[in-house]
Amino acid sequence: MHLPQIGLQHPRIRQLRHVLNNSAPNHRRLFVAEGLWAHNVLLDLDVPVELFLWCPEAAYSPEALKRSEQIAERAAQAYRISPRVLERIAERDRPDGLISLVPLPHWEPDEVPLGQQSLILVADAIEIPGNLGTLLRTLDACGGDCLILTNRRVRLSHPKVFRGSRGMSLRVPVVELAEPVDAMEWLRERSYSVFLATPGAGAVPYHDMVFPERTALVVGNERHGISRPWFEAGFAKVVVPMFGAADSLNVSVCASILLYAARAGTAGW
Repeated sequence: MHLPQIGLQHPRIRQLRHVLNNSAPNHRRLFVAEGLWAHNVLLDLDVPVELFLWCPEAAYSPEALKRSEQIAERAAQAYRISPRVLERIAERDRPDGLISLVPLPHWEPDEVPLGQQSLILVADAIEIPGNLGTLLRTLDACGGDCLILTNRRVRLSHPKVFRGSRGMSLRVPVVELAEPVDAMEWLRERSYSVFLATPGAGAVPYHDMVFPERTALVVGNERHGISRPWFEAGFAKVVVPMFGAADSLNVSVCASILLYAARAGTAGW
């Protein structure tokens, strides 16, 4: 490929670094994809690419060369960069010479396709990017319909969200509703039964719970759990029993158990 070469002071390089560092407004919700596996995901999901940066000296396989041509063809802009520039902008040690700037899909609350048998996960005040990515990955794996974010503490464009989700942040519909009350209203309008994942008093073990066709599970902050407005609404509480000395599970582990239990109930496994 004969791509024009750019350096660290080029406006597009500066833009990419702002996205990585979250140091400037990102109204288009761009994120940075690095490496061969990430670009395979972009191609598999047929997503648009805003900017592609290619460093052929850092390609470690014939597959990377092939993917570079495919990504360059679909990118709105494509440039060549030097190994020195790659080293300055890449987070991974061996990104295979492939770095792209990609927009996340945008979902309006009323546009999410929902079936009669539907499973939704609400992530309330999650603050660790890797956890949010894992929630998206698990939701996709069990055939969930949508992730709702309330009290958002982490940006969806964080590189660790994309990596933790194994690219499913591009596939799973995500709806951001700033306040829990907005999410509650959205769920009630669509006839969802809401269950709060909590180790608190009155919670029913998940294996004794009957999950209806339209189920929404709520998981909360890694330190403080689900925020108070959810409890004040009087929703049912569900728990994963603990038999050791630990007082709780990682939020993504807990969500995985509950999502599969709920899916088994709605699908009749």
